[in-house]
Amino acid sequence: MEPRLIDVAQSCLDAAQTGALTFPEIVATLMREGFESYAIDFRRACATYYRADGDSVVLPIAPHGPVAERFETAAIKAAILEAQTQAPGYTYAGFCDKVTAAGCAGYVVSFPGRRAVYSGRTAEAHIEHFPR
Repeated sequence: MEPRLIDVAQSCLDAAQTGALTFPEIVATLMREGFESYAIDFRRACATYYRADGDSVVLPIAPHGPVAERFETAAIKAAILEAQTQAPGYTYAGFCDKVTAAGCAGYVVSFPGRRAVYSGRTAEAHIEHFPR
């Protein structure tokens, strides 16, 4: 992947961590640059950004502790709602801590599909459609 696009992916990842950009702003930035999805893998502590042409880049993320064995959909939905509403005290790091404690091993965000799929260690899943 060309260095400029790697920089875009890294800047979006950094902006999520610092709260400099919201999720919709990050999605818009990535889409504008030709990305079609990204995946967060909490067990490997990495984020993979994918382009429609098949190119991708893997970037490290901060570790968020072990992924709980039990997939707790209600707790994951609650963390997602906090993110969507930018609840007081919300941080992306806190979100990651909450979903891993609720058994989320990772998630994939699809821009053309307008959804995120959260999955657990046993392949249980929760699909969250983008708000309209």
